[in-house]
Amino acid sequence: MKNQIMKQYSFPVILLAIFEIVAVTLWLTKDNLFYLFNFSYIGLSISLGIFLFMKKYKYARRIVQLLVGLYMLIYLGLIRQENMQIEGFWYYLFTGVFEAATIHYAVAKIFGPLIFGRGWCGYACWTAMALDFLPYKTPKEPRKKLEWIRYITFAVSLVFVSTLFLSKVGNIERIMFWTFVVGNIVYYGTGIILAFAFKDNRAFCKYICPITIFIKPMSYFSLIRIKCDKEKCISCGKCKRVCPMNVDVTDNSRKRVNGTECILCMECVKNCPRNAL
Repeated sequence: MKNQIMKQYSFPVILLAIFEIVAVTLWLTKDNLFYLFNFSYIGLSISLGIFLFMKKYKYARRIVQLLVGLYMLIYLGLIRQENMQIEGFWYYLFTGVFEAATIHYAVAKIFGPLIFGRGWCGYACWTAMALDFLPYKTPKEPRKKLEWIRYITFAVSLVFVSTLFLSKVGNIERIMFWTFVVGNIVYYGTGIILAFAFKDNRAFCKYICPITIFIKPMSYFSLIRIKCDKEKCISCGKCKRVCPMNVDVTDNSRKRVNGTECILCMECVKNCPRNAL
């Protein structure tokens, strides 16, 4: 019985261990205690959410979103004044410093997706955290062919920060902070407008968010994926109807429809009448 319980809850423990390894490694290599606290806190929050999900707690993912999202938005962004958005990544990248946003992007959005795909979007993104409170949790209309817009927002962010560096603008760190503040206001405003216009809470994530340029290619090779037991599946289509990202989870191939869009929200798993997922 004890071994069965340990096996059942091994995944959140393993995930926490991975975050602790990252936390301790960065703490020792960067000689900064903040990284130990930062990644330990995020690891504990995500592991707690997975544990609650296993206990079938309805709001498990929402708790993780609030714990991690508010921490990154308020503490890291507003209090510590670290721009954790894509402009902050470009800023640190151009200065040649492996700190803050560059570490965040490396762990969560560039190499991390090789393990957990777009899990960041489902559990830690502070923009999606707010948008998921809107009424259109499952898309009411077919997906639009507007993904090209994300490449424009990606390019705009790169050109903006590049221009600041090439122009040798002074007090650039202060500009980065206000870029974070204004950028979030724009993101939230755009996300809310699109959600109501398309009757889809995740419209911003699908069409506008520039972060997906990093995440999607790596997510194709993700180790953690939703898989379908074909022997149990009755092809009722409920999983597709409840998926906020329009993923065809009944197809186990890497090339399944919108496969790199899966945010591991587990709505399909919770709603499958035959426990086939």
